[in-house]
Amino acid sequence: MKLLKRLSLEQLKIIPKRINQDMLDVCIPARAGHIAPSLSCTEILVALYYHVMNIAEDPHWEGRDRMIFSKAHGCYSLYAILADLGYIPQKQWRNFYRDSELSGCSEQNIDFGIEASCGSLGHGLPMAVGQAFAAKLQKKDINVYCIIGDGEMQEGTNWEALQFASKFKLDNLIIIIDANKLQAMDFVDNVLTDQDIISDLTVKMQAFGCHVETCNGHSLSDLLDTFSSLTSREHDSGPKALIADTIKGHGLNCMEGVAKFHFRLPKEEDLAQGGLYEK
Repeated sequence: MKLLKRLSLEQLKIIPKRINQDMLDVCIPARAGHIAPSLSCTEILVALYYHVMNIAEDPHWEGRDRMIFSKAHGCYSLYAILADLGYIPQKQWRNFYRDSELSGCSEQNIDFGIEASCGSLGHGLPMAVGQAFAAKLQKKDINVYCIIGDGEMQEGTNWEALQFASKFKLDNLIIIIDANKLQAMDFVDNVLTDQDIISDLTVKMQAFGCHVETCNGHSLSDLLDTFSSLTSREHDSGPKALIADTIKGHGLNCMEGVAKFHFRLPKEEDLAQGGLYEK
């Protein structure tokens, strides 16, 4: 079984901009709108797929680590990465939102490297918990990663799943919360929290039995250091959580931290404000 090569930090640094540019080149002409939530998690996905996770050229390899992408509205950078790695055929990616098997919210397709159908919020973590529990029962030495949105953490199914993960000490479960401070219509702290979302989630995740670490979700060096810590034997007593401090729309000046761009396409005058899409 040929495993995918783990890239060095220096090799990783050039990838996010390339992935984001590719994503914009595909999605803007196709009028695929969930660009801002995709931009907030690109570095997280790059760290996982090009360095952290144990994965192979064969997406069906039983020994692979699993990645459940629960915040599936923001799956465009995931698609770009899976296409870059050769899992998603380029024709399928280039025709996304027009004539492709890829949907606006990711649907399970193991051939394409997509582990689960998500999009209805609060479904991904329960599935990840189930996979982590199954791996324990089957004595498989794999990790299960789950990327969740901070607004998505308002769903009760997540907290039910966390209770189960804590009860059964699922130390092979690594939860990554993309804390970009925004949900579909507004800032998270205007909707359901009375303090900043990172502090709020840290306290709650710890109360539900997780070992919690935080980092800059756009710094590859911070991400690699934090993932290294989370996957070390030192914290093998239960589920683990990384709360990644991110910016929704990261890299496009018109979108960064702007609520209206959850599903809004940028116009020429928006792109003229600068950022990744500048030629």
